[in-house]
Amino acid sequence: MVLSGFLLTIPVSLEQGLAYSLVALGIVISFRILAFPDLTVDGSFPLGAAVVARLIMEGVPPVYGTLAAIAAGFIAGCCTGLLNTRLKINSLLSGILMMTVLYSVNLRIMGRSNIQLLTVQTFLTPLENLDVNRFIPIIAFFLVVSFGVKFLSDIFLHTQLGLAMRATGDNEQMIRSLGVNTDHMTVLGLGISNAMVSMCGALVSQDQGFSDVGMGIGMIVAGLASIIIGEALVGKQTVARLTLAALVGSVIYKLIIAVGLRLGLAPTDLKLATGVMVILALGVPALRKEKEGKLHLRGV
Repeated sequence: MVLSGFLLTIPVSLEQGLAYSLVALGIVISFRILAFPDLTVDGSFPLGAAVVARLIMEGVPPVYGTLAAIAAGFIAGCCTGLLNTRLKINSLLSGILMMTVLYSVNLRIMGRSNIQLLTVQTFLTPLENLDVNRFIPIIAFFLVVSFGVKFLSDIFLHTQLGLAMRATGDNEQMIRSLGVNTDHMTVLGLGISNAMVSMCGALVSQDQGFSDVGMGIGMIVAGLASIIIGEALVGKQTVARLTLAALVGSVIYKLIIAVGLRLGLAPTDLKLATGVMVILALGVPALRKEKEGKLHLRGV
């Protein structure tokens, strides 16, 4: 019985990991490519869920609702970029302000704090109605979507526009001296990042059967944890590895959480466990380098 419970965590973790990998891919664009600490993610994720849920309840086909959610996330990310580039508001504060604003926006869109989608036709309903184990078509769908977005991101980041965006995050003064408008690159990059996150929120809400105004809380930390885990396993030497690390890390992160719950971790402690995981992943290498540096100085 215990063994079957642990085996069940594998398809569940694979489904959730692939679904939430879109958040990690979006954070790669903002944090790794643009070096922009964008906290809009915690607001744009439920924004996508709110838009698609409201439109589906109004009778709009799910595919159009999902596209509208992606567009809404893109606009939210662009607004964060404009707060930073046009109004010269600190990058961290810009994300916090937009995240705060989106909480009220999401409530206004849904009309209430929660919308259930279990009794309506969603984007995933045809897959769920297939005469096979539910996990097979759903995992296959999220596998295609996640790797499709990954490959499109790889292609884009190797174009002239993508290279300019990468240079903006790497050396803003240098690329500006070559005539590139770094403000435009920042706004576009944040728009793309939050479009991915909002798309994830739209698909996850249809998969889980509900949209909730609080479903984005802690999403930025979970996404960072996924990226850090993936980079430790896959590496980050190239763009292709960086995006692959986001996908692999998301699945491993969800598997770790699922195993932790099976071993008795309280659901209320999940955010605490995630925070500790990120702190250790970021802090231990820094402490190790500092220790090595001190030992080297003593040797001199």
